[in-house]
Amino acid sequence: MKKIIASLIVFGFAIAMVACGAKKDEAAARAKADSIATADSLAAVKFEAEAAAAAELVAKAKADSTMKADSIAAASAAKPAKKK
Repeated sequence: MKKIIASLIVFGFAIAMVACGAKKDEAAARAKADSIATADSLAAVKFEAEAAAAAELVAKAKADSTMKADSIAAASAAKPAKKK
């Protein structure tokens, strides 16, 4: 009798697990949502890296421009005045 009751309980739990499990459509939708979230995250990281690289290039160009202006000013200050 105990074996029959135990078997019925196990069978009932097995049916409940199968009935309450995720459906194929739900699993596919969840996988698609996860892949979209991952792609969005990767795109955001890539955008931030590109923005940082662009900001670095702008800073370098500004520094080069400043150095060029300083060297021109120094060169013009170092030239002796022309005699008439």
